Amino acid sequence: MTEMTEGTAVEGLRSELADGILRLTINRPRRMNALDLVTMDALGEAVTAAGVDERVRTIVLTGEGAAFCTGADLAAAGANPADPNVVMDTANSLIRAIVDSPVPVIAAVNGPAAGVGVSIAVAADLTYAAESAYFLLAFVNIGLMPDGGSSMLIPAAIGRARAAEMALLGERLSAADADRFGLVARTLPDGELAAHVDAAAARTASGPRRALALTKKALNNTTLSALDDALAFEKAGQVELLASADFAEGAMAMLQKRRPDFT
Repeated sequence: MTEMTEGTAVEGLRSELADGILRLTINRPRRMNALDLVTMDALGEAVTAAGVDERVRTIVLTGEGAAFCTGADLAAAGANPADPNVVMDTANSLIRAIVDSPVPVIAAVNGPAAGVGVSIAVAADLTYAAESAYFLLAFVNIGLMPDGGSSMLIPAAIGRARAAEMALLGERLSAADADRFGLVARTLPDGELAAHVDAAAARTASGPRRALALTKKALNNTTLSALDDALAFEKAGQVELLASADFAEGAMAMLQKRRPDFT
């Protein structure tokens, strides 16, 4: 019998629990699963709550439709701007929730991951990508800097040189290259991603919960010990940049589908 959690009240997030596996699906396909502040906050709260729910043994994060998560929804932010400090605190809390969760978190990157979507994917313990997916740190293209811990998470996975190329040039990294560089655990044909994630989730959900929790913590203590410093530095820098003329120009240029004219 399939056991499911109560339906979430947030339109942009679907939550399903069955056989110890909590599936959290970003459900904003018309916006390529770009996150507004409400959905980002709800996702972080759902991950945190799952960590203290004894029924949950594994979390799977994915996106509805053709995309995984294409970052923050600039159109929504422009229509209803929020305090940059609140935005950054919400994003940082989400990443910390994924890293700190005592149960394994699996990211099923079913399509493009951009901006904070890359951070969400890479913060997971096991990251699997479809061949059609790609990873994009597009911050520099709109006058911003990487956030969501990506300035630390990505170099920890693929090294400083390749991370700098992603961050400073703002170019796409294909799923094949993400696999080759070590940014993801494995890249699979699109038609095989769901089955592979299901099999991995079934294994962790039936494993020893405490042993998996301590193993995850040990790995993160070794590789992500500087994450809090990275999040703090990113917040300070991004709050400054979000108030800049370059960001205003970059965001407007993106919405108008033209090249920005930065200072």
